[in-house]
Amino acid sequence: MTSISAKPPRKLLYVVNEDWAFLLNRLPMARAARQVGYEVHVATRVGDGADAIEAEGFILHPIPLQRGGTSPLSAIPTVLALRQVASRTKPDIAHHSGLQCCVYGSIAAFGRKYPQVNAMTGLGYVYTSATFRTRLLRAILKWLLPSLLDRHCNVVLVQNPDDRAALVDLGIGVARIVLIPGSGVDTDALLPLAEPEGPITYGFAGRLLTDKGIRALVAAHDIVRCQGLQTNLLIAGNPDPANPASVSLQEVNEWTERPGITWLGHVNDISSLWKRCHFAILPSHREGLPGSLMEAAACGRAMIATDAPGCREIVIDGQTGLLVPIEDPQALAQAIVKLATSPELRARYGMAARELVVSKLSAKIIGEQVVRLYDGMTAAR
Repeated sequence: MTSISAKPPRKLLYVVNEDWAFLLNRLPMARAARQVGYEVHVATRVGDGADAIEAEGFILHPIPLQRGGTSPLSAIPTVLALRQVASRTKPDIAHHSGLQCCVYGSIAAFGRKYPQVNAMTGLGYVYTSATFRTRLLRAILKWLLPSLLDRHCNVVLVQNPDDRAALVDLGIGVARIVLIPGSGVDTDALLPLAEPEGPITYGFAGRLLTDKGIRALVAAHDIVRCQGLQTNLLIAGNPDPANPASVSLQEVNEWTERPGITWLGHVNDISSLWKRCHFAILPSHREGLPGSLMEAAACGRAMIATDAPGCREIVIDGQTGLLVPIEDPQALAQAIVKLATSPELRARYGMAARELVVSKLSAKIIGEQVVRLYDGMTAAR
């Protein structure tokens, strides 16, 4: 009797700028793909995350990638490395994560026939800054992106309606754009937490960037303390020197000298942060769909955020939390006082936030949506 050989697994190649970014933002969907039989490859700049990626059974491909670089010459080594990875792995589909990787990965795929998911995760510093340099970059991208991304068999993946509208404005065909809200949050691992005892404490989790609103948050905290409320602010995250919007380490150290502010640096166990907090705050200028708030919501925490793209998809004003204008410390302070003085509001918003992530934003739900996208694109080859 002649044996029938098993069909080889489909190969999925992720292109991500940093190993920690893959682990933070792409792990749920990569696990979902692995679970249905994809062989998962990860091309990224490797720091401390190699062991964690390989422990998942994924195949790691270190590449040279300079985050924040805008010189065409700095892109050449990355593009060449990605072409070599594609030649070795022969992917059935590639998933490029973030604007920089979408550009580099799309250039590297010229002449190759595998479909690509180009995930635009919040559009980044280029779209939150108003400097001459970033205005020039936006003009270049409006010329470049349609030719790179609006190709047959490829899709552009966004996390919120505002980013979809922005890409249509850049010239990407609306039929090419797929909206899947976020990367998913593990609602089995992150469970509702009881409120901590002691003074009202609120937490921020994210990179310490101007466009994450961290300076506005520190200013709002000072206002609240001056009004006589003995609240505490926990800051989880580090400066990001590769990002032009990063605050300095000196500035962060100066914040810790103010009453009620504690800087935790990077926090591996995010539930340990929300266990210490009564609610979460992210006064960002623009997001895809913020993972830190999805994690806080999974833990049953009420939230405060800015009325900005991405943030308003998870913080529904008057339902899961409070929305305030961008870069408005006074309004932010008022929202802090409102939640700090109302246990009933915190409980109601926290319960609704948990229900939102369980019903629409869990890792299982988002993973299934992304895998269906992969399956449809690979089947069409």
